[in-house]
Amino acid sequence: MSVSSNTLTLRDEFEQTGYTLVRGLFSVAEAERLRDHYMEVRRHGPRSHDFAGHTSTERDPLKRYPRMAQMHRWDEASLQWMIDPRIDEVITALVGRSPYAVQTMVYFKPAGSRGQALHQDNFYLKADPGTCIAAWMALDHVDVANGCLEVVPGSHRWPILCTEKADTTVSFTDVTVPLPPAEAAVPIEMEPGDVLFFHGALVHGSNPNVTTDRFRRALIGHYIQGEAERVAQYYHPALRMDGTELALEVAEGGGACGEWTDTPDGPVALLTGTERTTRKHE
Repeated sequence: MSVSSNTLTLRDEFEQTGYTLVRGLFSVAEAERLRDHYMEVRRHGPRSHDFAGHTSTERDPLKRYPRMAQMHRWDEASLQWMIDPRIDEVITALVGRSPYAVQTMVYFKPAGSRGQALHQDNFYLKADPGTCIAAWMALDHVDVANGCLEVVPGSHRWPILCTEKADTTVSFTDVTVPLPPAEAAVPIEMEPGDVLFFHGALVHGSNPNVTTDRFRRALIGHYIQGEAERVAQYYHPALRMDGTELALEVAEGGGACGEWTDTPDGPVALLTGTERTTRKHE
């Protein structure tokens, strides 16, 4: 698709809602190749930054297919996707400047998996000044049944919210953000190769995959605005979009999205190295 011909539309939508969906940014064939690549990588066992221990005999599907993170540090296919000129072009159109790349992740989310409670990404990244931007690419057909991403339009204008306890029977993380009663999360259904770009303060999450036979695989890149001077330690080194490293300051707090642990209620993700209290939504 031509980003240049839609720049104003994309920017207006992003500024108004906090997100914009670019359909067909990558081809279905590209998405399928990446999907098959990560399934093969996952079959070879644990990797650094896995969300949970890779255990093929566990009942919890997220322990059989744990999320992978920071693959670009050891996997060329992930690096090349992360710094792809198409992603650079869209983010530059949205925020006016080429971003810095700081994270890659793959969520497998097999049938029966819990979702992730509503949250804001910059709670973890601590990008400053400015914020972070996510590029969330579907590797499968993504719908409500298999736990598509859900977003709260306009919430990018909110501050980073205080967190509260999440329901770990439906979320693999243990915290969420409170929503005013009038606000509702909107499901975003996608096809392989579609990419959803969203602001670091946008409230988003997903419900469980209630299908019996479908994955909901997604490849995600996290970026920070080009004027950012600091980001949480976990996201160093940052990369320019030509792949070269740059030195940024370390922001206080923040960290990875969570660390897997077992609790009396079953395995959930507990925050590590993150601040639990910030400004409340008013």
